[in-house]
Amino acid sequence: MPAWTEFAACAVCAISGVLAANGKHMDLFGAIMLGLATALGGGTLRDLCLGVRPVFWVQAPDYFLISLVTAVATFFLARHFRIPGRALSVADAFGLALFGIIGTEKALLFDAPDSVAILLGIFTGVAGGMLRDVLRGEMPVVFRPDVEIYATAVFGGALVFILLRHWLPPSPAHRYLGMAVILILRLSAMRWRIRLPVFQGK
Repeated sequence: MPAWTEFAACAVCAISGVLAANGKHMDLFGAIMLGLATALGGGTLRDLCLGVRPVFWVQAPDYFLISLVTAVATFFLARHFRIPGRALSVADAFGLALFGIIGTEKALLFDAPDSVAILLGIFTGVAGGMLRDVLRGEMPVVFRPDVEIYATAVFGGALVFILLRHWLPPSPAHRYLGMAVILILRLSAMRWRIRLPVFQGK
């Protein structure tokens, strides 16, 4: 997995975390903590599940630094420029796509079964956003019935990625196709309001 993909994932998730502080009356420290939690939370959970010590951002502090710099820059830019209302959702979708496949591929590198790799890909994609939402006092997006398909998009992209690895010769294109599937599914769901059925017991 090229390092730039995880750097990019950390950066876009840090952006979404800071933008989520809007309207919560948080100061600079609070907004940065949201950004860091979103950027590093999913990968931390993945590494803990895989038994990786130290976790990725402790082993390579550049991930922490790029998340921190991006969070600080987003905080000050958002104070002086109008950020479109959908920016948070779009940034979150890109982070979901990048981290979903990063998590799946890393799990496979540690010889996890395909099903476990997909699950860890989902964890990596959604856990940072869950932590962000809990810290700002809201129900995590992944559990809200009014939110379009979210974790399901990661499942679809991770499954495509694994099937391509089994059916075709090894190629870096597999990971990018998996990321594209996640992103397309998530953005399409946002555009056309595609949601999963809501549980209602009788």
